[in-house]
Amino acid sequence: MSNGGEAGTGMSTVRGRNYPAIRQFTVFLENRVGQLLEVVRRFEGSSVRIVAFSISDSAECAFVRFLLSHPEEGREILERAGLAIIESDLIGVELPDGPQPLLQICTALLQAEVNIIQAYPIIVRPHGRAAVALMVDNIDLGLETLAAKQFTTITEGDLAADVP
Repeated sequence: MSNGGEAGTGMSTVRGRNYPAIRQFTVFLENRVGQLLEVVRRFEGSSVRIVAFSISDSAECAFVRFLLSHPEEGREILERAGLAIIESDLIGVELPDGPQPLLQICTALLQAEVNIIQAYPIIVRPHGRAAVALMVDNIDLGLETLAAKQFTTITEGDLAADVP
């Protein structure tokens, strides 16, 4: 994102593709047939790919959460569509080798008293490995804990790299 030649630091410089957290976009939709398809089609013809998503719904509405391969461009597409969006930071983490990889991640975070609020799989396989997206109550401590325990976290650049 350009800062238009103004003094200061542009958002892409501050956040960058190697920023340790990945952005989640939450979109509110009416719970009726075709609403999800309308949103997904917004990305058609762009370089933006949905690399993970989750849906929480009720009788009247749904919250659709997306991780996108190119979040800056994805945000612009969602905003141009007139959709109300909420942007949040999540941790992307590769599943380690072993019979219970999710148990290893949950144990590490529990030991640091980091609560997992949301979790869902990442559809693409950065570095050829399965991965999950985690929303936690303390992202800085979560990232620090996972790094100290030798887990591999995923950046936004990793999500874009594996998308054709």
